[in-house]
Amino acid sequence: MSSDLDLAALEAWLTEKLSGKSGLEVSQISGGQSNPTYQVIFGGDRFVLRIKPPGPLLPGAHAIEREYRVMNALGPTDVPVPNVRWLEEDETVLGRPFYVMDWLDGRVFSDCSLEGVSPADRREMYLDTARTLARLHAVRPDQIGLGDYGKPGNYFERQIARWSRQCRESTGTRIPALDTLTEWVADNCPPDDGAVAISHGDFRIGNMMFHPTEPRVVGVLDWELSTLGHPLADLGFCVMPWASAPDEYGGILGTDWAEAGIPTLEEFAAEYQACAINDIPLTTFHRAFALFRFAAIFVGIADRARSGNAASSEAADLAPLAGKFAQRALDIIDQSAHGGAR
Repeated sequence: MSSDLDLAALEAWLTEKLSGKSGLEVSQISGGQSNPTYQVIFGGDRFVLRIKPPGPLLPGAHAIEREYRVMNALGPTDVPVPNVRWLEEDETVLGRPFYVMDWLDGRVFSDCSLEGVSPADRREMYLDTARTLARLHAVRPDQIGLGDYGKPGNYFERQIARWSRQCRESTGTRIPALDTLTEWVADNCPPDDGAVAISHGDFRIGNMMFHPTEPRVVGVLDWELSTLGHPLADLGFCVMPWASAPDEYGGILGTDWAEAGIPTLEEFAAEYQACAINDIPLTTFHRAFALFRFAAIFVGIADRARSGNAASSEAADLAPLAGKFAQRALDIIDQSAHGGAR
């Protein structure tokens, strides 16, 4: 058993929720740079517990309450999400808010190569990821009680302002490539087109849980960054593996991904569009914005590592990715300018 939780308090809390059961086992689940995550076995039943990290937190960060709310709302839809059980906002229980959801059996892959999968299944898993994203964006927020889940309109403009501010206020060394990229996305932000959807905010292969044996998504995980946003922000983020290397958060650039069965970026985007309710094309801006935003997120991870407030011991090692992702975005912009990409 490995946990920094107050196990006696957790057991007492679970006993109230599930009377007649006893016997607690807790182990931390690796992965997730933001909110510590644990497997909890109580009375023979398996759950997952997500909790805010200890210490002072940035306003709006580590929003497990939003994770719970969005998954609870999406439960009745055809978007695959874990079944959430309880949200506990009383900090006197474990010292900080947390929620508990049912354990979901399946496969989660740490990188986008999908190691150990057949080429045919690998292709289908990618394409089902695209279809799953389209299904999410087809859900109307107001019809499931999420009409107030974020500010509709001007999503890219607001996001650029938010993440630019985080980069400016960072305590780390300046990153020239990120400074250049920040200026480019601000200058090239398209006019608002009115498209609004539930935006996951971190929609990628690593946050998909696939069926134990079948090539399909059974659960979309890690909803902390979700909001009402532009659907192409999620799509631009999800195609990042084609522009990043294996040591850059598990990308596929420079590998034999086509021979491995992975579809092209264009095929992935086409599968999404075939299932989507809008026909807005994926552009260089959407891809560059996604990399800009991810780079800014890693700036935040580096800042938390320096303050000793990161959930993962790998946070400090991941900090250099901010510069790498910014450079990948500049490469895409350069290729587009010379006719090599959209």
